[in-house]
Amino acid sequence: MVLADAGYGASAAFRAGLSERGLTWAVGILPNQKVYGADVRLVPPGGRKRRLVPDQEPRDTEAVLAGLPRRRVTWRHGTKGPLAARFAATRVRVGDGKTWANNRHLPGDEVWLVGEWRSSGERKYYLSNLPPRTSLRALAAAIKARWVCEQAHQQLKQELGLGHFEGRSWTGLHRHALMTCIAFAWLQHLRLAGQRSAGPGKNARSGSGTATIAEPASSASRHHDAAVRRPRHPYPMSALPAQA
Repeated sequence: MVLADAGYGASAAFRAGLSERGLTWAVGILPNQKVYGADVRLVPPGGRKRRLVPDQEPRDTEAVLAGLPRRRVTWRHGTKGPLAARFAATRVRVGDGKTWANNRHLPGDEVWLVGEWRSSGERKYYLSNLPPRTSLRALAAAIKARWVCEQAHQQLKQELGLGHFEGRSWTGLHRHALMTCIAFAWLQHLRLAGQRSAGPGKNARSGSGTATIAEPASSASRHHDAAVRRPRHPYPMSALPAQA
């Protein structure tokens, strides 16, 4: 699944390109993004014009979601307890088609429109092409999965040296990135295996999703502690295959 912020999500071409590739996505949008109801129809206008036009006016995302009921959703547990916010969602058709009058756009594909209201008062808005029967909790979890991706990227750079490549070829860069991803996947496997061996209720950090790959559960076996619990760069880059 592809996740993007409001800067990329506002681009209709970006969303269309992902859909054409058969990818699911959830992207941030601006509160003034124009959308139509899912029941919008194209009808012949009055007069002599032959082109079809929508039978309803587009509305701002913020206005559409303002009238919907909001439900508190918890998507995962963090170090300070459950991570939750209020969400509302509805099916819409985004106004990102061809321009037809007064800079208004025809309706595009039908997607999910999701609003998030945080306890701090901040509001966020998203679009997603997940299936129509997707639950609100699944929508929220998919949207919030972006944090997991960003955390993985941060750990790849800080713990495994993803940003330490100094070569000049694409082949060398790809090999370097591949080796760091393989090392990351192996360390994650060791960390999760240590949590499973500890059993439910024995690991206070289990399920929090915030432990770094270099810090396994405190109750893990000595083998996992020796292999994973090292401050930074748990496995020196010299132990990896030579880079091109």
